[in-house]
Amino acid sequence: MKIVFATHNLHKAEEAQKILGADYQVVNLHDLQCPEIPETAQTLEGNAVQKAQFVLERYHCDCFADDTGLEIEALDNRPGVYSARYAGENCSFEDNVNKVLQEMQGITNRKACFKTVICLLLNGEKHLFEGRVDGIITETRHGENGFGYDPIFLPDGFTQTFAEMDADTKNHISHRGRAMQKLIAFLKNKTK
Repeated sequence: MKIVFATHNLHKAEEAQKILGADYQVVNLHDLQCPEIPETAQTLEGNAVQKAQFVLERYHCDCFADDTGLEIEALDNRPGVYSARYAGENCSFEDNVNKVLQEMQGITNRKACFKTVICLLLNGEKHLFEGRVDGIITETRHGENGFGYDPIFLPDGFTQTFAEMDADTKNHISHRGRAMQKLIAFLKNKTK
């Protein structure tokens, strides 16, 4: 089954393809030659719905979109909905990580969580799926895998950051992985 993932982030599209497996072919916004979709909502759910709605209206196909945020307790849950552009418009993952590490210097409460909300628009109906993983922000970067804040996020119960884990391990326990598992379960139930 072919399904559109409303993202330009090729790392996310690749991760989604691994999680969804061979039963699904993930088509991303690069494949559709779709312009950048603005994210102007104040919540993760709002942004996910906004992106999915844009694709549905423009391309008339079922799709899903997500938005993810890193919430750090000591920073009043920042960067949150602004995680992708925390260090400013057109910033890099590296810039965002640097800003978080700088703001966290000297702070002992390092509790954080990653949240992902997926909006699926299928046959004219909207469905939402949420995934969450709790952990801490490390004091320095660890690992080369993954993307975004992965080198500084250590999930509870593990001794490796997301960036130190292999893709299968990360996808199994991550916020996006958990939301995607709910999406997959829903899709499989729908196609029975």
